[in-house]
Amino acid sequence: MIEIKNLKKRYGDKLAVNDVSFTINKGEIVGFLGPNGAGKSTTMNILTGYLSATSGSCVIDGYDILDEPLKAKKKIGYLPEQPPLYIDMTVDEYLNFMYDLKKVRLEDKTRKEHLAEICELVKITNVRGRIIKNLSKGYKQRVGIAQALLGNPEVLILDEPTVGLDPKQIIEIRTLIKNLSENHTVILSSHILPEIQAVCDRVIIINKGQVVADDTETNLSEKFSDDLNYTIRIKAPEDDVLIMLASMPNVIQKYQSLGEKEEGIFEFNIEGVEGVDVREELFARLSARNWPIMALRSSQLTLEEIFLKITRDNAYITDDYEEYEEYEFENEEESQEDSQMQEELDKLYDDTIGDMTFEQKPQEDGQEDVQEDTTNVEEQHEEENKEKDGGSL
Repeated sequence: MIEIKNLKKRYGDKLAVNDVSFTINKGEIVGFLGPNGAGKSTTMNILTGYLSATSGSCVIDGYDILDEPLKAKKKIGYLPEQPPLYIDMTVDEYLNFMYDLKKVRLEDKTRKEHLAEICELVKITNVRGRIIKNLSKGYKQRVGIAQALLGNPEVLILDEPTVGLDPKQIIEIRTLIKNLSENHTVILSSHILPEIQAVCDRVIIINKGQVVADDTETNLSEKFSDDLNYTIRIKAPEDDVLIMLASMPNVIQKYQSLGEKEEGIFEFNIEGVEGVDVREELFARLSARNWPIMALRSSQLTLEEIFLKITRDNAYITDDYEEYEEYEFENEEESQEDSQMQEELDKLYDDTIGDMTFEQKPQEDGQEDVQEDTTNVEEQHEEENKEKDGGSL
């Protein structure tokens, strides 16, 4: 359905997309992932015909987007991150306008039937007469998906379709996307990795303009998980379980107890020797001791961890990262110098304030001093008066 070969795109001296190649089959839901600046948006813009490639080919259902753009674009329905809505129109007015703009021609359905079918599919029939700007975020996204479905395109490209939606709306859009895959090939771009994990059959990850991963989430997890780690909950005495694990030759001596999770039930993290699955032996030993397994799960990497590992590891081997590392080190040195300077300034400030406080004490207590001086003067006057009075007596 979609075949991209050796795709390259240059912006001056910068190579934004570097020899990207992948194939997407009919009916697949594929997650297209990449960090900011990886070339993901550029690739999607070439795929939709918005940008031309420097070299390479992009074929949609047999039509090259560069050689036969009109035929290729008829095969594509596109929902950008910001849906292209005319918010002062009603939903019905907008869909009719987009129907004309796309020059939709269907042999088996009238315009009225086609719009009714799409509105029913995306669940917006009840708001067709409402002005778009008065709709909720979730309904606006649905209207955006509806315009992408006009003309029944074979390929749907959805860019961040659930951004800004509440959990209920997200689940509804996910269900809609899964249902669309029955008749459409779907490319889903999103930074919400659990969404990709829940919806997509396959994941393509692009980094620094190149495809660095292209597989199912399960296969990627197995490939990039270095060790066979398991977390297990056992209803048994903690110390006895640790002794048993120590006697298992295929368990690496990195096992540890994670403590009591329920009454009498302890959780352990164990790691098998490379190339050996310890679950069977573990089960046999536990059953022989009549220790029930309450839970067992693999500690393989999640899609989010895989994404971070792939993009991080790929960055480590580039000159850019070394430059970044040097830059970070230089900044760290400057930061240390700044900290030392700040400490000296703080010390000088404290000393100065201390001296000022000592010198200014008489000024702060000036009123009391004046009162003391006044009292002394009055006492002197009284003594002088007493002397005078005594002398006169």
